[in-house]
Amino acid sequence: MTANARTLLLVGTLLAFTAVTLGAFGGHALQAMVTPERLETWQTAVRYQMFHAISILVLGLLIQQVPSLKLTPAAWCLATGTLAFSGSLYLLVLSDIGLLGALTPLGGILFLIGWALLGWQLLKHSVDQP
Repeated sequence: MTANARTLLLVGTLLAFTAVTLGAFGGHALQAMVTPERLETWQTAVRYQMFHAISILVLGLLIQQVPSLKLTPAAWCLATGTLAFSGSLYLLVLSDIGLLGALTPLGGILFLIGWALLGWQLLKHSVDQP
């Protein structure tokens, strides 16, 4: 297994693990501490984190199986986007500092860049292959 693939698999696993942990925290302990709207924000952060954790795991496996696909930049955009998007929402809910919500779109932009890079590599690969 390549170092890139192993690193991405570990990152995806860590993000998935923390998504489950934070989801459980939100569903139990946090429920009595915040408004229903803030709890919904928390759950949005958990969902996006899990979706992108699974995506990073898939990219790690693809990098291992199809080394000619240059997927590492896409995977790191998704990982960084997860930290910015979900992380800012978690902090917003815990601190109730509305300014933190301004960081969330940066995470969304990184998601879009990551997905665009993935699409570009898949299109490029399908054109290059007979």
